[in-house]
Amino acid sequence: MKRLHTLGAATVSVAAMLSAAPALAQSETFVVSWWGFNGDALQEIIIDPFQEMCDCEVIFETGNNADRLSRLQLRSGEGVDVIYLTDRFSQLGIELGLFQPVDRAQVPNIDNLYSFAQAPQGEYGPAYSIGRVGIVYNADEVETPITSWNDLWREDLAGAVSLPGITTTAGPMVVLRAGERAGVDAYADPDAAFAGVAEIQPNVLTNYNTGSEMINLFSTGEIAVSMAQDFALGRLQSAVPSVAWADLDDGDIATLNTINIASGSENVELAHQFLNFVLSAEIQQTLAERGVDAPVNTGVDLTEEQAAGWTYGDEMISSLNFVDYGPMNANLDDWINRWNEIFGM
Repeated sequence: MKRLHTLGAATVSVAAMLSAAPALAQSETFVVSWWGFNGDALQEIIIDPFQEMCDCEVIFETGNNADRLSRLQLRSGEGVDVIYLTDRFSQLGIELGLFQPVDRAQVPNIDNLYSFAQAPQGEYGPAYSIGRVGIVYNADEVETPITSWNDLWREDLAGAVSLPGITTTAGPMVVLRAGERAGVDAYADPDAAFAGVAEIQPNVLTNYNTGSEMINLFSTGEIAVSMAQDFALGRLQSAVPSVAWADLDDGDIATLNTINIASGSENVELAHQFLNFVLSAEIQQTLAERGVDAPVNTGVDLTEEQAAGWTYGDEMISSLNFVDYGPMNANLDDWINRWNEIFGM
């Protein structure tokens, strides 16, 4: 496991969980903030059995990371009990004081997670799922396979690359990789890192801001190479079957999805029970088998077919680069300005 900020429902054991949970008052309302994807599956796998367990009503707040975090900030951390966010945005929430520390003694299933997922941002919420950012390329159009992040700078890829915009999840990772290529820490020496970003500019046809934009660029033949998150690969290959996920010698970049307890939660005990529930091996196994989320509980056992497309297994996870979003968030405004000067945004 490497850091990039410097150099170099199926059946769930509800009865068992009920017996372990303290009695709670009936008719509580428990508010979950999440993206809203896979709603039917999550209702079946998580919400229905949890409502039976807690004898509470679960209601939702949905939207993208930025919108939901902004709403929580406007309410000073109130109105939500638990919030699902990517690690970049959960770090922002921590910096804004919108979450409370998690009492690990109330969430024993945390001990069964991979070490990177147990406390990815200190005393706050754990990761419940993992993904990765890597390079995708059209194998019919790119003669020499891509095997390193540095290949994005290859002369034979002139005008054939689309990079994620700097304000997307993956965009700032380009800067980190440019720093690595230049032999500098991108935070300590942004001039050198962005000199590297400028060197890749001739290869870049355009920036994209959504997965759909990236897939369309491949579909129309405008690009042959891009960076992508693993969850987009299935749709991309459905549109362009010759697209391959590059096997990088220097490793893909990990992305984590976290769950935090809001600072103004009115159901703190119940929030801890919810975290413990969704981190159980049974729930994690079912979510993975149903194609919802990659597991982080080490007790999950997937077949090769079930694991296809997931960031899963000791070998894959040990090859990943992990990002520290504290310094990234601190530098992002400057990075956005520098990026826009290079790409004419």
